[in-house]
Amino acid sequence: MRILVTGGAGFIGSHLVDRLLAEGHDVDVIDDLSTGSLSNLSGARQNSNRKFSFHRMDIRSSGVIDAIAKIKPNVVMHLAAQTDVSSSMGKPAFDAETNVIGSINVLEGCVKAGVEKIIFACTAGVYGDPQNLPLREGHPMEPMSPYAVSKRAVLDYLQTYRSSHGLEYVALILANVYGPRQNAQQEGGAVSIFATKMMRRERPMIYGDGTQTRDFIYVDDVVDAFVRSIDRGSGLAMNISTGVSTSVQKLFDTIAARTSYKDPARYGERRAGEIQDSLLDYKRAELHLGYTPFTSLEDGIGRTIEWYRAQNR
Repeated sequence: MRILVTGGAGFIGSHLVDRLLAEGHDVDVIDDLSTGSLSNLSGARQNSNRKFSFHRMDIRSSGVIDAIAKIKPNVVMHLAAQTDVSSSMGKPAFDAETNVIGSINVLEGCVKAGVEKIIFACTAGVYGDPQNLPLREGHPMEPMSPYAVSKRAVLDYLQTYRSSHGLEYVALILANVYGPRQNAQQEGGAVSIFATKMMRRERPMIYGDGTQTRDFIYVDDVVDAFVRSIDRGSGLAMNISTGVSTSVQKLFDTIAARTSYKDPARYGERRAGEIQDSLLDYKRAELHLGYTPFTSLEDGIGRTIEWYRAQNR
């Protein structure tokens, strides 16, 4: 099968590319390298036995429509996005250009190419400030940031393109993903930020008092859900999570213990657009995809720290 991954040079996308190639698929990547890196695709690019192609393109450009039509993938996995919540608060138009207009371009390309299915990476931020935990897919969607608003809009476009063009879709609503290759310079990666700073003996900042909770999920578990969605779950939005709530303070303490870091965190004001607590119920994905998380937080943090140590060496 030929599969196109938008944002495939990024953190999650590059892990997905590796998995798809390992399973024998032909893989194309579209990425503008604004946040992704070719180094994340080094394994994919070096193995001459694998059918892999990279296309440096911005999904905001209408040229991406013809590019997808030329590639003619069977399935598109759409991960390319502006993902910084703070950036979306300051530059909502840029966020919408990337996440809404860019996604429409990808959808138009899918229609022109006769794509069978698009699998979309969504954010738990679409739910907004939760009324009940754990969050189920029927929870009201009241996003609190332009980033989450843009992702919510794409969910509506997916339904529209399914009804008007017969383009099947799966939307995976992701909990807080972490793991190797996550950019420690971007705000969303608490594990990568804490780990890299602690290994440098720098004091990390916790925005808020540390009591806020998240559902932290290892990247391999997320990739598994994407792969399972190729031939299952059509027409559904599904939470992909661990179903385990962890406070940011506990996350800090766990990483500190693994890196022998002794100093306390610095604390700052909670950032605009961020919620206090998030915990997702993944029963729908379990039923329709056969998905269950398989990496514990301890194991995932251990693997992530080892990767960052190897990079430092």
